[in-house]
Amino acid sequence: MAPVGLPADLPKGRVASATLILRGMRPQQWTKNVLIFAAPAAAGVLGHWNVALRLCAAFAAFCLAASGTYLVNDVIDAAADRQHPVKRLRPVASGSLRPALALWSGLGLLAAAIVLGLLIGPWGFGVLLAVYAAINAAYSLRLKREPVVELAVVASCFVLRAVAGGLVAHVPLTNWFLVFTSFAALFVVTGKRAAEHVRLGECRGEHRPVLDLYTETFLRSTLVLAATVTVASYCLWAFDRTGLLSHARHHPLWVELTVIPMVLAVLHILRLLDAGEGGEPEQLALHDRLLQSYAIEWIVLMCIGLYA
Repeated sequence: MAPVGLPADLPKGRVASATLILRGMRPQQWTKNVLIFAAPAAAGVLGHWNVALRLCAAFAAFCLAASGTYLVNDVIDAAADRQHPVKRLRPVASGSLRPALALWSGLGLLAAAIVLGLLIGPWGFGVLLAVYAAINAAYSLRLKREPVVELAVVASCFVLRAVAGGLVAHVPLTNWFLVFTSFAALFVVTGKRAAEHVRLGECRGEHRPVLDLYTETFLRSTLVLAATVTVASYCLWAFDRTGLLSHARHHPLWVELTVIPMVLAVLHILRLLDAGEGGEPEQLALHDRLLQSYAIEWIVLMCIGLYA
């Protein structure tokens, strides 16, 4: 019997390949693309249906772009992924998915994402998606071997998502928002490297050579620095009359209270990382109930402050 939702006469080989490509697209990591909604939500414009629809389309475009880069990167990193306890199970690394099929599928998704971005507009969004793809290609081919630079490059991909939301919704981005987003991204990326450094032990360089160029002390120091600036810049953004409060019509106090769940979430993640856990941000977002409760509190306070 053919799988539900697929034609009965579709060859099993094509069904298996489609399933493997979908796995390689890593839909569980699409949660990162929610950052597209950050700036428009903070500006109080998500209640406009035309803006919301364009942002949903932009979210889909970034999912295509991200999935395309994942497939291309899996082909480039297949040998290193085979040394990783978890990544060795990915379709390309495990040998289940042919590298050529993964590569062409990834390039096709990237092309589709850029075309969709140009259709959504403004044209700068399509350019931003092309820049995102180029940065990921440079990272896979060279920059991932450069200590510190590779942290900045991966963090920049998070920032591009946030910038994309402002671009599509025609929302100006404040200085403190950009500082907060940049250092929050650096915090997430450094946390992942710190967790890998501990979890992979002496074999860390076989999977990710740059890990041999980091010490545990350096990563922890960078993590604390990033967390400190993240919290400080969020406070400044939340309390600045030209920042979040400029959109908080009648209830500025509720926006100011969002600092509490934000700080608690950062401390919670720091505690997990110190215990050798929490190295996979998408897994935290999907499965950590306490972190989810902080996110819900933050969303409720923000909605009351900006939309009530």
